[in-house]
Amino acid sequence: MSKFLLDTNICVHFIKGEFNLRNKILQVGFRFCYISEITIAELLYGVENSSPERRLINLQRVQDLRTSFSGRIIPISECLEEYAKQKAQLRKIGRRVEDLDIFIGATAITKGLILATRNTKDFVNMENIQLENYVDS
Repeated sequence: MSKFLLDTNICVHFIKGEFNLRNKILQVGFRFCYISEITIAELLYGVENSSPERRLINLQRVQDLRTSFSGRIIPISECLEEYAKQKAQLRKIGRRVEDLDIFIGATAITKGLILATRNTKDFVNMENIQLENYVDS
């Protein structure tokens, strides 16, 4: 059975109930889906940028997601070497990728997970990464 790392954009769409992602994730098996703690940080950043009237609602949604993925949130400390390798390789080929995306990609590579994302262009130049577009495929 394939296992997946859900990129931040997939988690955002999932939280919002968009693109039928609940069914897609249930179809592949929720227990086979993981997230990076980088994704939690990015989601919390989104909460901080929310309007005052949406902040508590958005914070609760992120907390609910964290609870749902308890035991399946991957710490970045397990992916530091792969991050450094990927960043150096991307620099050599002249491809600029945001550091947080490199960490997420490195997490997928290190753990042998397929990265489920909508932004395949952000990861396509990473060595040994497996990608699946969960929205536009």
